[in-house]
Amino acid sequence: MSAGLVVLLVIAFFVLLVIGRTVRIIPQARAAVVERLGRFSRTLEPGLAVVVPFVDRVRPLIDLREQVVSFPPQPVITEDNLVVQIDSVIYYQVTDPKAASYEIANFIQAIEQLTVTTLRNVIGGITLEQTLTSRDSINSELRIVLDEATGKWGVRVNRVELKAVDPPPSIQEAMEKQMRAERDKRAAILQAEGVKQSQILTAEGEKQSAILRAEGQRESQALYAEGQAKAIETVFNAIHAGDPDPKLLAYQYLQMLPEIAKGDANKVWVIPSEITSALGSIGPMVENVRRSAAGPGVSQPPDGSPPAGGPA
Repeated sequence: MSAGLVVLLVIAFFVLLVIGRTVRIIPQARAAVVERLGRFSRTLEPGLAVVVPFVDRVRPLIDLREQVVSFPPQPVITEDNLVVQIDSVIYYQVTDPKAASYEIANFIQAIEQLTVTTLRNVIGGITLEQTLTSRDSINSELRIVLDEATGKWGVRVNRVELKAVDPPPSIQEAMEKQMRAERDKRAAILQAEGVKQSQILTAEGEKQSAILRAEGQRESQALYAEGQAKAIETVFNAIHAGDPDPKLLAYQYLQMLPEIAKGDANKVWVIPSEITSALGSIGPMVENVRRSAAGPGVSQPPDGSPPAGGPA
Protein backbone atom coordinates (compact mmCIF):
# COMPACT_ATOMS: atom_id res chain seq x y z
CA MET A 1 0.00 0.00 0.00
CA SER A 2 2.79 2.44 0.85
CA ALA A 3 4.69 1.48 -2.32
CA GLY A 4 1.68 2.32 -4.50
CA LEU A 5 1.33 5.74 -2.81
CA VAL A 6 4.96 6.53 -3.52
CA VAL A 7 4.51 5.58 -7.16
CA LEU A 8 1.47 7.82 -7.45
CA LEU A 9 3.35 10.70 -5.93
CA VAL A 10 6.23 10.19 -8.34
CA ILE A 11 3.85 10.09 -11.31
CA ALA A 12 2.07 13.26 -10.13
CA PHE A 13 5.36 15.07 -9.72
CA PHE A 14 6.46 14.01 -13.21
CA VAL A 15 3.19 15.19 -14.71
CA LEU A 16 3.48 18.56 -13.03
CA LEU A 17 7.06 18.84 -14.22
CA VAL A 18 6.04 18.06 -17.79
CA ILE A 19 3.22 20.60 -17.66
CA GLY A 20 5.55 23.23 -16.23
CA ARG A 21 8.05 22.68 -19.01
CA THR A 22 5.36 22.55 -21.67
CA VAL A 23 3.28 25.64 -20.86
CA ARG A 24 5.03 29.02 -20.78
CA ILE A 25 3.53 32.44 -20.09
CA ILE A 26 5.39 35.35 -21.70
CA PRO A 27 4.70 38.82 -20.14
CA GLN A 28 3.88 41.90 -22.19
CA ALA A 29 6.88 43.71 -23.79
CA ARG A 30 9.00 40.59 -23.33
CA ALA A 31 10.23 37.96 -25.77
CA ALA A 32 11.80 34.50 -25.43
CA VAL A 33 13.96 32.55 -27.84
CA VAL A 34 13.27 28.82 -28.15
CA GLU A 35 16.07 26.39 -29.08
CA ARG A 36 15.21 22.90 -30.21
CA LEU A 37 18.00 20.45 -29.76
CA GLY A 38 20.49 23.32 -29.51
CA ARG A 39 19.35 25.21 -32.60
CA PHE A 40 17.14 28.27 -32.91
CA SER A 41 13.54 27.26 -33.34
CA ARG A 42 11.27 30.29 -32.86
CA THR A 43 10.59 33.39 -30.80
CA LEU A 44 7.79 33.32 -28.27
CA GLU A 45 5.47 36.33 -28.30
CA PRO A 46 3.68 37.71 -25.19
CA GLY A 47 0.91 35.43 -23.97
CA LEU A 48 0.48 31.67 -23.46
CA ALA A 49 2.87 29.42 -25.38
CA VAL A 50 3.36 25.63 -25.56
CA VAL A 51 6.73 24.02 -26.14
CA VAL A 52 7.92 20.44 -26.40
CA PRO A 53 9.27 19.40 -23.01
CA PHE A 54 12.81 18.06 -22.78
CA VAL A 55 13.28 18.94 -26.46
CA ASP A 56 12.78 22.70 -26.60
CA ARG A 57 14.85 24.99 -24.42
CA VAL A 58 13.61 28.51 -23.61
CA ARG A 59 16.33 31.10 -23.15
CA PRO A 60 15.99 33.92 -20.58
CA LEU A 61 13.42 36.60 -21.36
CA ILE A 62 14.53 39.64 -23.33
CA ASP A 63 13.08 43.06 -22.43
CA LEU A 64 11.73 44.87 -25.48
CA ARG A 65 11.13 48.20 -23.74
CA GLU A 66 13.38 51.21 -24.23
CA GLN A 67 16.14 51.17 -21.64
CA VAL A 68 18.68 53.62 -20.33
CA VAL A 69 22.27 52.88 -19.47
CA SER A 70 24.79 55.37 -18.07
CA PHE A 71 28.48 54.88 -18.70
CA PRO A 72 31.20 56.06 -16.27
CA PRO A 73 33.33 59.12 -17.14
CA GLN A 74 35.81 58.56 -19.94
CA PRO A 75 38.97 60.64 -20.57
CA VAL A 76 38.89 62.19 -24.04
CA ILE A 77 41.51 64.43 -25.68
CA THR A 78 40.27 67.40 -27.68
CA GLU A 79 41.84 68.93 -30.77
CA ASP A 80 43.67 71.53 -28.65
CA ASN A 81 45.28 68.74 -26.54
CA LEU A 82 43.10 69.10 -23.44
CA VAL A 83 41.89 66.07 -21.50
CA VAL A 84 38.21 66.22 -20.55
CA GLN A 85 36.07 63.73 -18.64
CA ILE A 86 32.79 62.96 -20.43
CA ASP A 87 29.80 61.08 -19.00
CA SER A 88 27.40 59.66 -21.58
CA VAL A 89 23.89 58.22 -21.41
CA ILE A 90 22.49 55.83 -24.01
CA TYR A 91 18.79 55.15 -24.72
CA TYR A 92 18.40 51.87 -26.60
CA GLN A 93 15.74 49.30 -27.45
CA VAL A 94 15.93 45.65 -28.57
CA THR A 95 14.11 45.21 -31.87
CA ASP A 96 15.17 41.66 -32.82
CA PRO A 97 15.46 39.15 -29.95
CA LYS A 98 17.12 36.56 -32.21
CA ALA A 99 19.91 38.92 -33.35
CA ALA A 100 20.40 40.23 -29.82
CA SER A 101 20.87 36.62 -28.60
CA TYR A 102 23.09 35.22 -31.35
CA GLU A 103 24.84 38.10 -33.13
CA ILE A 104 26.73 39.36 -30.07
CA ALA A 105 27.48 37.95 -26.65
CA ASN A 106 26.90 41.12 -24.56
CA PHE A 107 25.42 43.99 -26.49
CA ILE A 108 25.50 46.37 -23.46
CA GLN A 109 29.28 46.06 -23.16
CA ALA A 110 29.62 46.34 -26.95
CA ILE A 111 27.57 49.56 -26.98
CA GLU A 112 29.70 51.01 -24.17
CA GLN A 113 32.98 50.34 -25.94
CA LEU A 114 31.61 51.58 -29.25
CA THR A 115 30.42 54.75 -27.55
CA VAL A 116 33.85 55.39 -26.03
CA THR A 117 35.71 54.93 -29.31
CA THR A 118 33.21 56.99 -31.31
CA LEU A 119 33.27 59.73 -28.68
CA ARG A 120 37.06 59.93 -28.83
CA ASN A 121 36.97 60.18 -32.62
CA VAL A 122 34.36 62.94 -32.56
CA ILE A 123 35.84 64.99 -29.70
CA GLY A 124 39.37 64.60 -31.09
CA GLY A 125 38.38 66.67 -34.12
CA ILE A 126 36.98 69.70 -32.25
CA THR A 127 38.26 72.12 -29.62
CA LEU A 128 37.22 72.38 -25.98
CA GLU A 129 35.02 75.40 -26.64
CA GLN A 130 33.21 73.57 -29.45
CA THR A 131 32.79 70.56 -27.16
CA LEU A 132 31.10 72.69 -24.53
CA THR A 133 28.85 74.56 -26.97
CA SER A 134 28.05 71.88 -29.57
CA ARG A 135 26.52 69.08 -27.52
CA ASP A 136 23.53 68.68 -29.81
CA SER A 137 25.66 68.08 -32.89
CA ILE A 138 27.91 65.66 -30.95
CA ASN A 139 24.86 63.75 -29.70
CA SER A 140 23.43 63.48 -33.21
CA GLU A 141 26.72 62.26 -34.67
CA LEU A 142 27.15 59.67 -31.92
CA ARG A 143 23.58 58.41 -32.36
CA ILE A 144 24.03 57.97 -36.12
CA VAL A 145 27.28 56.00 -35.72
CA LEU A 146 25.91 53.80 -32.91
CA ASP A 147 22.62 53.13 -34.68
CA GLU A 148 24.44 51.96 -37.81
CA ALA A 149 26.75 49.68 -35.82
CA THR A 150 24.09 48.19 -33.53
CA GLY A 151 21.52 47.57 -36.27
CA LYS A 152 22.90 44.10 -37.03
CA TRP A 153 22.78 43.25 -33.31
CA GLY A 154 19.02 43.74 -33.19
CA VAL A 155 19.41 46.89 -31.07
CA ARG A 156 18.29 50.41 -31.99
CA VAL A 157 19.97 53.40 -30.32
CA ASN A 158 17.27 56.06 -29.98
CA ARG A 159 19.21 58.78 -28.22
CA VAL A 160 22.67 59.67 -26.96
CA GLU A 161 23.28 62.39 -24.38
CA LEU A 162 26.49 63.85 -22.94
CA LYS A 163 25.59 64.07 -19.27
CA ALA A 164 28.68 66.00 -18.19
CA VAL A 165 31.80 67.48 -19.76
CA ASP A 166 34.44 68.27 -17.13
CA PRO A 167 37.58 70.15 -18.28
CA PRO A 168 40.80 70.06 -16.18
CA PRO A 169 40.73 72.12 -12.94
CA SER A 170 43.21 74.67 -14.32
CA ILE A 171 41.04 75.20 -17.40
CA GLN A 172 37.95 75.53 -15.23
CA GLU A 173 39.66 78.19 -13.12
CA ALA A 174 40.76 80.09 -16.22
CA MET A 175 37.27 79.88 -17.66
CA GLU A 176 35.77 81.17 -14.41
CA LYS A 177 38.19 84.12 -14.43
CA GLN A 178 37.28 84.84 -18.03
CA MET A 179 33.58 84.67 -17.28
CA ARG A 180 34.04 86.92 -14.25
CA ALA A 181 35.94 89.44 -16.38
CA GLU A 182 33.21 89.32 -19.02
CA ARG A 183 30.52 89.91 -16.40
CA ASP A 184 32.48 92.84 -14.92
CA LYS A 185 32.92 94.26 -18.41
CA ARG A 186 29.20 93.97 -19.19
CA ALA A 187 28.36 95.53 -15.82
CA ALA A 188 30.71 98.48 -16.48
CA ILE A 189 29.25 98.94 -19.95
CA LEU A 190 25.71 98.86 -18.61
CA GLN A 191 26.60 101.35 -15.89
CA ALA A 192 28.23 103.68 -18.41
CA GLU A 193 25.19 103.39 -20.66
CA GLY A 194 22.97 104.21 -17.70
CA VAL A 195 25.02 107.30 -16.82
CA LYS A 196 24.99 108.36 -20.46
CA GLN A 197 21.23 107.98 -20.75
CA SER A 198 20.77 109.83 -17.45
CA GLN A 199 22.90 112.75 -18.64
CA ILE A 200 21.09 112.82 -21.98
CA LEU A 201 17.71 112.85 -20.28
CA THR A 202 18.86 115.56 -17.85
CA ALA A 203 20.15 117.72 -20.72
CA GLU A 204 16.92 117.17 -22.63
CA GLY A 205 14.93 118.14 -19.56
CA GLU A 206 16.98 121.30 -19.02
CA LYS A 207 16.63 122.15 -22.70
CA GLN A 208 12.87 121.71 -22.61
CA SER A 209 12.67 123.70 -19.37
CA ALA A 210 14.70 126.57 -20.87
CA ILE A 211 12.54 126.53 -23.99
CA LEU A 212 9.36 126.61 -21.93
CA ARG A 213 10.71 129.45 -19.75
CA ALA A 214 11.71 131.44 -22.84
CA GLU A 215 8.33 130.83 -24.43
CA GLY A 216 6.59 131.86 -21.20
CA GLN A 217 8.69 135.02 -20.95
CA ARG A 218 8.05 135.84 -24.59
CA GLU A 219 4.31 135.38 -24.18
CA SER A 220 4.40 137.48 -20.98
CA GLN A 221 6.26 140.29 -22.72
CA ALA A 222 3.92 140.06 -25.68
CA LEU A 223 0.88 140.25 -23.42
CA TYR A 224 2.43 143.17 -21.48
CA ALA A 225 3.21 145.03 -24.69
CA GLU A 226 -0.26 144.30 -25.98
CA GLY A 227 -1.70 145.68 -22.72
CA GLN A 228 0.44 148.82 -22.98
CA ALA A 229 -0.61 149.28 -26.56
CA LYS A 230 -4.26 148.92 -25.64
CA ALA A 231 -3.80 151.39 -22.73
CA ILE A 232 -2.11 153.92 -25.01
CA GLU A 233 -4.81 153.41 -27.59
CA THR A 234 -7.48 153.90 -24.95
CA VAL A 235 -5.85 157.10 -23.63
CA PHE A 236 -5.33 158.36 -27.16
CA ASN A 237 -8.94 157.69 -28.06
CA ALA A 238 -10.09 159.35 -24.84
CA ILE A 239 -7.95 162.43 -25.52
CA HIS A 240 -9.27 162.75 -29.05
CA ALA A 241 -12.79 162.19 -27.86
CA GLY A 242 -12.39 165.02 -25.26
CA ASP A 243 -10.80 167.37 -27.81
CA PRO A 244 -8.45 169.08 -25.28
CA ASP A 245 -7.08 172.56 -26.07
CA PRO A 246 -3.36 173.48 -25.81
CA LYS A 247 -3.90 175.14 -22.44
CA LEU A 248 -5.04 171.85 -20.87
CA LEU A 249 -2.13 170.00 -22.40
CA ALA A 250 0.27 172.60 -21.03
CA TYR A 251 -1.26 172.28 -17.60
CA GLN A 252 -0.92 168.47 -17.69
CA TYR A 253 2.69 168.84 -18.76
CA LEU A 254 3.38 171.13 -15.80
CA GLN A 255 1.94 168.51 -13.48
CA MET A 256 4.27 165.83 -14.94
CA LEU A 257 7.44 167.93 -14.65
CA PRO A 258 8.12 166.96 -10.97
CA GLU A 259 7.85 163.28 -11.89
CA ILE A 260 10.31 163.76 -14.72
CA ALA A 261 12.74 165.59 -12.41
CA LYS A 262 12.89 162.79 -9.83
CA GLY A 263 15.62 160.86 -11.63
CA ASP A 264 19.27 161.53 -10.68
CA ALA A 265 20.36 161.36 -14.28
CA ASN A 266 17.94 164.04 -15.44
CA LYS A 267 20.25 167.04 -15.68
CA VAL A 268 18.98 168.65 -18.93
CA TRP A 269 15.34 169.06 -19.91
CA VAL A 270 14.14 169.58 -23.43
CA ILE A 271 10.81 171.42 -23.62
CA PRO A 272 9.03 171.34 -26.97
CA SER A 273 8.20 174.67 -28.62
CA GLU A 274 4.51 173.86 -28.61
CA ILE A 275 4.58 173.62 -24.81
CA THR A 276 6.41 176.96 -24.57
CA SER A 277 3.75 178.71 -26.61
CA ALA A 278 1.06 177.03 -24.52
CA LEU A 279 2.71 178.27 -21.33
CA GLY A 280 2.68 181.81 -22.70
CA SER A 281 -1.07 181.66 -23.04
CA ILE A 282 -1.50 180.45 -19.43
CA GLY A 283 -0.28 183.80 -17.94
CA PRO A 284 -3.30 185.93 -18.93
CA MET A 285 -5.60 183.14 -17.81
CA VAL A 286 -4.01 183.08 -14.35
CA GLU A 287 -4.18 186.91 -14.13
CA ASN A 288 -7.85 186.91 -14.95
CA VAL A 289 -8.49 184.35 -12.29
CA ARG A 290 -6.63 186.43 -9.69
CA ARG A 291 -8.54 189.61 -10.59
CA SER A 292 -11.80 187.79 -10.26
CA ALA A 293 -10.77 186.65 -6.77
CA ALA A 294 -9.65 190.21 -5.67
CA GLY A 295 -13.04 191.77 -6.32
CA PRO A 296 -14.37 194.63 -8.42
CA GLY A 297 -12.85 198.08 -8.31
CA VAL A 298 -9.33 196.89 -7.88
CA SER A 299 -7.13 197.53 -10.81
CA GLN A 300 -3.68 196.37 -11.49
CA PRO A 301 -1.18 198.67 -13.07
CA PRO A 302 0.23 197.44 -16.31
CA ASP A 303 3.75 197.35 -14.86
CA GLY A 304 2.80 194.99 -12.05
CA SER A 305 3.16 197.53 -9.18
CA PRO A 306 0.70 197.46 -6.26
CA PRO A 307 -2.61 199.23 -6.74
CA ALA A 308 -3.10 202.74 -5.50
CA GLY A 309 -4.09 203.14 -1.86
CA GLY A 310 -2.72 199.75 -0.90
CA PRO A 311 0.27 198.96 1.16
CA ALA A 312 3.58 199.76 -0.36
